[in-house]
Amino acid sequence: MKAAVLYSGGKDSSLMAVILHRLGYQVELLTANFGVYPSYKPAKEAAKNLGFSHRVLRADKTLLENAVSRILEDGYPNQGIHYLHRQILEVAASGYGVVADGVRRDDRVPRLSHREVASFQDRHGVEYINLSGFGHRTVNNLGKNLFKLKKEPTNPHNNSDYEIEIRHLIREKKGIKIAESLFPPHTQSRVIGWRENESK
Repeated sequence: MKAAVLYSGGKDSSLMAVILHRLGYQVELLTANFGVYPSYKPAKEAAKNLGFSHRVLRADKTLLENAVSRILEDGYPNQGIHYLHRQILEVAASGYGVVADGVRRDDRVPRLSHREVASFQDRHGVEYINLSGFGHRTVNNLGKNLFKLKKEPTNPHNNSDYEIEIRHLIREKKGIKIAESLFPPHTQSRVIGWRENESK
């Protein structure tokens, strides 16, 4: 069965891809892009290093603009990111039996409610799978065992999360100070390959 994994190039979505692959699914990694900034490049490189098929999911720029409007109105990114994630799941559902992502048990956003998951699965005839049984510590330990990781401050050249294009559009509309206040600096772990003796 074909499985799409919404992919950022980080350890969470990489772990989801490995689990599905080892369970026998035909996995394709999808990274959403709205045409504002080529934020998919780090994810494409990570997918190549792990030996997975990767596709850029070209999405309507209006979705990004709607998310940015919500974020600016709220003064906080959570609802805008949640909205964007739901929309990208809808776009990704076509042609796959499974749609998955790296959302963990302790992630606050994006997170679908049980009702949203049931509705999504019923409307598209797909299974939605994530890491909701795994907490941050578990994913970190599994990630360290499987992948070569590079921990570094998030920037447009090493991250393929929705955040990158959101920040880029906010900078264009409102300036760098507003963008940085909504998304303060933080560190992330990027997958750069397999650990020795590990492979797909």
